[in-house]
Amino acid sequence: MLETAIEVIEKKRRTDPLKPRYGKEIEERIEELVELLSKIQLRYPSRWAAIKLLDEDKEVEKEVLEVSPKIVATAEKIRAELEDIHGHSCPTVVSSERYQVASRISKEIQEITEPLKTPIREKLHTITTHKIFGYPIMLTTLLTVFITIFTFGDFTSSLLGDFFFGLKPTFDSFLGTGIVGELVWGGAIDGIAGGITVALPYILPFYFILYLFEDSGYLSRIAFLMDNLMHKMGLHGKAFIPVMLSFGCNVPGCLGCRIMETTRERLLTAFVVTLVPCAATSVIILGLVGKFVGIQWVLALYIINLIIIFALGRIAFKALPGEPTELIMEMSDYRIPHMKTVLKQTWFRLREFIVMAFPLIIAGSVVIKIAEVANLLEPIASIFNPVTVTWLGLPAVTGIALIFGVLRKELTLIMLGTLLGTTNFALVMTPAQMIVFTLVVMLYIPCVATIGALVKEFGWKKASLITVFEILLALLLGGIAFRLLTI
Repeated sequence: MLETAIEVIEKKRRTDPLKPRYGKEIEERIEELVELLSKIQLRYPSRWAAIKLLDEDKEVEKEVLEVSPKIVATAEKIRAELEDIHGHSCPTVVSSERYQVASRISKEIQEITEPLKTPIREKLHTITTHKIFGYPIMLTTLLTVFITIFTFGDFTSSLLGDFFFGLKPTFDSFLGTGIVGELVWGGAIDGIAGGITVALPYILPFYFILYLFEDSGYLSRIAFLMDNLMHKMGLHGKAFIPVMLSFGCNVPGCLGCRIMETTRERLLTAFVVTLVPCAATSVIILGLVGKFVGIQWVLALYIINLIIIFALGRIAFKALPGEPTELIMEMSDYRIPHMKTVLKQTWFRLREFIVMAFPLIIAGSVVIKIAEVANLLEPIASIFNPVTVTWLGLPAVTGIALIFGVLRKELTLIMLGTLLGTTNFALVMTPAQMIVFTLVVMLYIPCVATIGALVKEFGWKKASLITVFEILLALLLGGIAFRLLTI
């Protein structure tokens, strides 16, 4: 139809326009009126005026009446004939004929094609954002992710641990077992081995899977599903994106709060984000509780953490003035993740961990070894005994490990292994102590980098308030948990 219209315009067929033909009864009467109208002077084409007279167009009828009342009378007579034949008013009959002509033209030019099949990505979008099926799919996916990370990390950690510590006899044969050998092996080498065997096996798969979700488009679907729950805290689903990023690292999670529309929402999101266990904290949860207590306690800790986040977020929502805004977010199409991009993002985060964490791990191991050789560990640890031993029920040296954890969370577990002289924590800690220690690590301020990000975004005052509050909260809940676990 469009091609025909263009053809008519290009050929300028104004003197011989296309004339849609009506049924025989109407066409005969139109021709009768055209013959009469062609004998008088009108500013309209005769055929068009004839059809308008049958349509009872008052303006055209008035103009024709001024020139020839006879033609108007003839038109009235013809209309009466058509009404007797069809049993409807003449304008209705003409309109019906007109629709039939249009239908005939459309049938001549239209092509019937089979309806397009719904693309797989649209079906996937529909089911993963469904108000009923979307949530079990999300929970199953996230549960599978954590079990996969735990399984891979546990296997790889044991494999790498056996390899590194199998080298100790060879190392001792070169440097001996004196002070120098103790400082080099127990300090530098032990720190490197701890970072590789304890942290990397859990951090690497976590970042890889996180960026798979982000690049495939599923991360934004999780944000959509979480919109209702996040609204309970005065936020919307978009806030779940920095929350998800924080499961990898709290720093980009804090910086990701910029996507929120108001200052109140940014501050509330940042507060929630700092309570999320990052990949480094997941190393402790999986490497300590998961490995030595059981995966069911890992899930319990994550559930407890989510309950605490929701409760504190709700309290903060009530305390901070203002109203929540609605979710407005672009949701990109599903796509097959671009593996080169995913691997680059994973390597960027992994390299950041190696460059930033390993020097701290090595330096911390050396400092602790020096303090151990100089018999300073016990006096230092005794300073924290009222908190670590009396209130939290933990071994005395854990206070030192918790302080190192402020630098980077993964240092906590690595330093704990160095302080206790073994990474087989089941030999030196009870299951209750492992759970309490992990709960405290989960809840107190993630690291100095996170504090720096909070200062950059909100200033020293608000950053200090969040930091102090979370440290006190972690100690309070840790002590309560110890008493509940040892009833």
